[in-house]
Amino acid sequence: MIRLGDADIKDFNRQSSKGNQLKFCLDGIWYKTDYMGYEGLSEYVISKLLAFSDLHPDEYVDYELEEIEYNGSVFRACKSKDFTDGWNLITLERLFKDTYGAGLNKIIYGTPDHKERLKILVEQVERTTGLKDFGIYMSKLITLDALFLNEDRHTHNIAVLTNGTGDFRLAPIFDNGASLLSDTGMDYPMGRDPLDLISKVKPKTFCDSFEEQLEISEKMYGENLHFTFGYNEVEAIVEKADIYPEEIRRRVIDVVMEMKRRYSYLFT
Repeated sequence: MIRLGDADIKDFNRQSSKGNQLKFCLDGIWYKTDYMGYEGLSEYVISKLLAFSDLHPDEYVDYELEEIEYNGSVFRACKSKDFTDGWNLITLERLFKDTYGAGLNKIIYGTPDHKERLKILVEQVERTTGLKDFGIYMSKLITLDALFLNEDRHTHNIAVLTNGTGDFRLAPIFDNGASLLSDTGMDYPMGRDPLDLISKVKPKTFCDSFEEQLEISEKMYGENLHFTFGYNEVEAIVEKADIYPEEIRRRVIDVVMEMKRRYSYLFT
C-alpha cells in the first residue's frame, strides 16, 4: 500500500462518460483509483493479456495493481510508469479545439455514415499531426475494445504525444478501465449474469455497435491485432489480483472467455 496526498493529485485533462477517477503521480509513477467498480483490475488484466498479442511492448501501457491510502480512506487502484518521455499527452478533442476552434467529436458525429466517420477521424488526425497509418492504430484500438468491451473510447481519451514544437507521435494504448463490465456501481451490478450484461455494452468511438465498428475498421484498414492466450493464461493473471474479491475475479475470467469465444477468429 502507498500513501498519497493532495500534492500528488494530477488532472489528466481528459473527460470520461463514466466520471473521473482520482489520479495521482509520484516519482514517475501514475496511479488511478477505482471509481465505478473494478477499473484497476480491468487495466491490469488487459495489459497482461496484451503480452499474448502481436503488439510490441512499446505499443501499450503495462499496469500493475496497488492499494492507495488517501485522505483517510483506502482505494484499490492500478499504476503504471510515465510513458510520455518528456512529451505532452494531448487528446484528439483538445488537439482539434486548440488547432481549429472546434472539437473532432462534433465533426465526426455531424456525418451520418459510420464508415465516413472513421475515415474523417483518421484523415483529419493524419492531416493535423503528420502521423502515418493512424488508421492501423485506430484498427488496433477498435479490435481491443470489441474484444474486451471498452465502452469509453472516444475523442476525449484517444490521445497522441506532442513535444510542443509541431512534432507528434503515437501514444501507447492506455485507458482500458471501462472494460470487462467494470462499472458495478451503476450499469453492470454484481450478481447479474454476465452474458445478459454483455449485450448492453455500447462503444462510443464512432457508432454504438462493437461489431459494426470492427467490421468497418477491418474493411478499411485490415486485421491488425491477434491474440494467443487461452483459459490457463487468463486464470493465472486474474488469480494474482487478490486485492479483489473472488466473485469479481471469477466474473472477469468468465467475460474474457466469452468474448474470446465470440471473436475466435482473432486468435491464432
